[in-house]
Amino acid sequence: MTQALFDYTAPYTSTRLPLFARNVVSTSHPLAAQAGLRMLLAGGNAVDAAIAAAAAITVTEPVSNGLGSDAFCILWDGKALHGLNASGRAPAAWTTSYFRARYGADAKTPPKRGWDAVTVPGAVAGWVALSERFGKLPFGDLMQPAIEIAERGYAVPVVVQQKWAAAAGELAGQPGFRETFLPWGRAPQVGERFVFAGAARALRAIAASKGEAYYRGEIAAAAVKHAQAHGGAVTLDDFAAYQPEWVQPIGQAYRGYTLHEIPPNGQGIAALIALGILSNFDLASLPADGVESQHLQIEAMKLAFADVYRYVAEPASMEVTPAQMLDAAYLKSRAALIDPKRAQDFGAGNPVKGGTIYLTAADESGMMVSFIQSNYMGFGSGVVVPEYGLSMQNRGHAFSLDARNPNVVAPRKRPFHTIIPAFLTKDGQPVMSYGVMGANMQPQGHMQTLVRMLDYRQNPQAACDAPRWRYNAGLEINVESAMNPALVQGLLERGHRTEVIRDSYQDFGAGQFIWRLGDPAVEGYVAASDPRRDGQAVGF
Repeated sequence: MTQALFDYTAPYTSTRLPLFARNVVSTSHPLAAQAGLRMLLAGGNAVDAAIAAAAAITVTEPVSNGLGSDAFCILWDGKALHGLNASGRAPAAWTTSYFRARYGADAKTPPKRGWDAVTVPGAVAGWVALSERFGKLPFGDLMQPAIEIAERGYAVPVVVQQKWAAAAGELAGQPGFRETFLPWGRAPQVGERFVFAGAARALRAIAASKGEAYYRGEIAAAAVKHAQAHGGAVTLDDFAAYQPEWVQPIGQAYRGYTLHEIPPNGQGIAALIALGILSNFDLASLPADGVESQHLQIEAMKLAFADVYRYVAEPASMEVTPAQMLDAAYLKSRAALIDPKRAQDFGAGNPVKGGTIYLTAADESGMMVSFIQSNYMGFGSGVVVPEYGLSMQNRGHAFSLDARNPNVVAPRKRPFHTIIPAFLTKDGQPVMSYGVMGANMQPQGHMQTLVRMLDYRQNPQAACDAPRWRYNAGLEINVESAMNPALVQGLLERGHRTEVIRDSYQDFGAGQFIWRLGDPAVEGYVAASDPRRDGQAVGF
């Protein structure tokens, strides 16, 4: 019955086909996928595979993530769904006064680059927490593939190289960047071997200490020394105080299934709001790639972002609760604002009345892991602690300096976050672990691909391959150049200010998908990997 759900013909141009296996890892870099597969072949489970893949991809895709990243995870352990928030917290010294004194009274946010954009990274602590609670293999074993890749080097692939070269000019002046990421005074060429000795050193210390070296040992000491030398405020106490948080995912029913996301401080609730709004429309009666369906999806996403940007922050700072934002009556009232024939610029409602990597792994025992890790913008802050290859994220840039904003900066506070893993269930049982990376494209990608699978029965690879749009602000959207010109014209006629973009990596994200076909030990899974990246789905 489950196998008959999808039409496996290929409606879009793609060099990839769905992968069928009982044990699967899908990531945006083949070496990372194979690192995870090694753990499964060694007797590990999906959590072990995900951690090994996450460690490896800090080496192989440094544009998108690194050892200074944050992370989130949703996983099914065989019985229940769990969420992990491993996003970083602000240094204790960070206040609005701190930034106003440094950057002027007119500054709106912390800076985009440099140490004053860096919150304490959470990814490594997230790996340790996942391993301790759910892993089977020794934590040190999970770091070995990444260590080998970093020490021996790897040939830089096409998409990663393009983004690496594009970032070089802006970031060359950031402390530690040139000596780490511009060997020979330039970015590597496609196919050129990149050796990441500093990261190998850090990974060995992380492996030997189960992460203690990162937060309370030699790596933390090196990071703080580097920060102090370059104007940063982070301290050893900030590193030592960091702990990831186990959370309960939030969900939204849609077409008989339930989509689950990590609760705020992340933007996953945007996908839930949009689907709740779309529940009030019969999308399946409209052509999948017709203007009527795509227009409704765009408008639903606009309404979702209007509320998310107004209300979402660290939970203790929010004026409303996620439950209020997802109230069915409220979302029905929001749906009533949509004009099927005209694009609109929506404001926030009042619910009170009513440069990232994503990977996924699943094993034949039924464990499924949805994991995302990011340095935010390309190469994050641009800051690198060279002796440990520590490339730091720039999540602090997402804070506001407006005291009236719920996302205003404060000591040890977590900023608004864009990276979001997703998980789909049906009748309380696991169906799919998936995600689409790429800033505010992430909830948009979650919604667009899920609509294609649930409303239009497109298999995960086809839903992944399909041309996407991306809402920006106001009436402005971007569409991929592969989108049908008739659809683009239809959107223009409805008032969408539409720009056709050829750079799919930058604007439209990339996804990885694992859909459970039945008993995982017998029927296994079907997996997809996005052609917009260098990635791969592998399994056995």
